[in-house]
Amino acid sequence: MPDTHENDARDRHVVLVADDDPIYRRLFEKRLQDWGYRVIAVEDGNKAWEALQQPESSPSLVILDWLMPGIDGIELCRRIRQSREGSYRYLLLVSGKDEKRDVVEGLDAGADDYLTKPFDVGELRARVRSGMRILSLQQQLLKAQEDLRFQATHDALTGLWSRGAVLDLLQRELRRGRRSGTGTGLLMIDLDHFKKINDSYGHLAGDVVLKEIAGRIGNAVRSYDFVGRYGGEEFIAILSDCSPEDLQLVAERARLAVSGTPVAAIPNGLSVTVSIGGVVAYDGTAELEALSMADAVLYEAKRSGRNRVVIGPCSLVVHEGSRHAAAMRSGA
Repeated sequence: MPDTHENDARDRHVVLVADDDPIYRRLFEKRLQDWGYRVIAVEDGNKAWEALQQPESSPSLVILDWLMPGIDGIELCRRIRQSREGSYRYLLLVSGKDEKRDVVEGLDAGADDYLTKPFDVGELRARVRSGMRILSLQQQLLKAQEDLRFQATHDALTGLWSRGAVLDLLQRELRRGRRSGTGTGLLMIDLDHFKKINDSYGHLAGDVVLKEIAGRIGNAVRSYDFVGRYGGEEFIAILSDCSPEDLQLVAERARLAVSGTPVAAIPNGLSVTVSIGGVVAYDGTAELEALSMADAVLYEAKRSGRNRVVIGPCSLVVHEGSRHAAAMRSGA
């Protein structure tokens, strides 16, 4: 039965071979290539170290001869482990030394495995397979960690930043704007009449609409802006280094992106609109103050007819509008 870890590794991993003996170097190179691996073969430790610094080669499994000109295999193991750059590299140290103390020294230097010359080709393949299995498991672990990180910071339905994460980003961008003396734009975006959509088409259809609209808003903002789901049918966009003119442009683009095309996933298509309130926060504006200002102008957009953008001055804090905004949006 084929080794699935090895088959997968062939497509992802480059093997670096460093051996000053041309016969062994050629043997390593030919066997590894016969087994389907990509191989970089060099004749001394200095060239091996140079190859390890090249991001385009990025060898993940390294076969090192102990005794080589320049940097020897032991020193290379130590350097690789001390660098801590990039992903983990599996190190197979090869030597004619076979005493227990030599094996211990090699493993203490950072080698993952040890192969004694002369070696059996079957043993070489088995040790390479073992290394590839470990590298494959490492990749799975890294992916699982990344998935958990994404789940912790993103909304499960829309894939946008979660409420907590986007509020953290707002704090960060406000601090950045304070340091640089630039404005931070904040858009509060609310779907119009979303309750009617849920009542008429059901909550599953409502989820489809939310996902579609989230994608349209994400595509409408600038590539370096942040968009998050604030709650329910409400979204937030954060624009760094932003002027009122920039904010107006992006907000209108988002509004048109939503209203311009019906949601095709709903039978016969469904036209959806959003109301958008926006402010530009300058030096000294706190997170809650910026949110209150954006909420106030969003209420103005709702009150004045929906499907529109209202950009308020930084000093505008309409507390009465803020108090009634939630009730206004929940009803339509």
